[in-house]
Amino acid sequence: MRALLVRELAENHGGCALVDLPVPEPGPGEVRVRVRAAGINFPDLLMTRGGYQLKPELPFTPGLEFAGEVEAVGAGVSGWAEGDAVIGGNRFGAMAEYIAVPATNLRCKPARLSWAEAAAYGVAYLTAWVALTRCGQVQPGEWVLVHGAAGGVGLATVDLAQALGARVIAAASSAAKRAMLAELYAPDAVIDGAPGFRETVKALTDGKGADVVFDPVGGDIFDESTRCIAFGGRLLVIGFASGRIPEVSVNMPLIKGFSVVGVRAGEYGRRFPERGAENIAAIDALAAEGRIRPRVHAALDLADWREGFAMLERREVVGKAILTV
Repeated sequence: MRALLVRELAENHGGCALVDLPVPEPGPGEVRVRVRAAGINFPDLLMTRGGYQLKPELPFTPGLEFAGEVEAVGAGVSGWAEGDAVIGGNRFGAMAEYIAVPATNLRCKPARLSWAEAAAYGVAYLTAWVALTRCGQVQPGEWVLVHGAAGGVGLATVDLAQALGARVIAAASSAAKRAMLAELYAPDAVIDGAPGFRETVKALTDGKGADVVFDPVGGDIFDESTRCIAFGGRLLVIGFASGRIPEVSVNMPLIKGFSVVGVRAGEYGRRFPERGAENIAAIDALAAEGRIRPRVHAALDLADWREGFAMLERREVVGKAILTV
C-alpha cells in the first residue's frame, strides 16, 4: 500500500517519503479501513520535525483523521461490517491507503458529507466543541472572538459558535481570508487579526470585551487578548502557531476576573471516555442535521502531500486541506 512515512525528524519534512508498505492486518478488537481521505492538521506537520507534544516512535505515518470504508474486522469486533462508511481518528497513521485502528476509534460517516468533508471535520469540530462547550461554557448571545478564524480549527469554531447561538468576531490575517469568511459564514464581524485589534473588539462589544477568546496563535495575539476580554471571560488556549508561548501575569486574570483554559480535545476524551463519546455524538448530530458545514479548501492526491503541507505552512488554507487516497 502507499503510505507517507517519517523515517527521521527533520525541518521542511526532509525525513518524509511516500513508500510502499504491507497492508496492516487488524488485530483483536481492531478494524482495517480502506482510507478514502485524510485530513492535514498542523500537529501532523509538527510531528514530522519533533515539535509536537506527542512524539511517535520512528518510523511512523502521520495523519490524525480519516474517512473510508471498513474492509476487514479483527477478532472480537462487533457492530462493523465490510463496506461500512466510517470516519475515524488516531494519533497517527491516517496518511496511507489502509489503517488498522481499534473499533472504538470509528463512527458512522454522516451520509450528507462527502469523503473529503468527513475527513475535514472530525478533529477541527471536536476541538471547537470541547473548547466552546466544555472549556468555554459558551452561552447563546455571548461574544466569541476567534483568532486564526480562516484555519481549519478556527473556521470550525466560527461555524459551531454560530450554531450554538453565540455572536462571533472572526479575526483573520489577510483581506482575502476575511472576504471569504464573510461570504462563507457571515459572522457578526470580521476583523484584521494582526496585533492592534483590541479597540475594535471593545467597540464591537460596547466596551465589554469578548466573553470567550479562542486562541490558536499565542504570542502577541494572546497578550492583546487579555486586554479585550470581558470580566468573567474565558481565554481558551488552543496552540501557539505564532511560535511564541506567551506568559501570563497573574494579576491580569485577578483584576479582570477571567480564566485561562487549556484545550486538548483528544486528551479530554481519553481521560473522560463517557464525556468524549458525548462530544463526538454531539458534533455528528450537528453534521447529520446540516447545522455545521465543514469546508474543504483543497483535496490533493496522497502523492502531492508536500504541496498540502506547504499550503498549511504558507497559511493559505481556508478550512481544511485533504489528501485523497
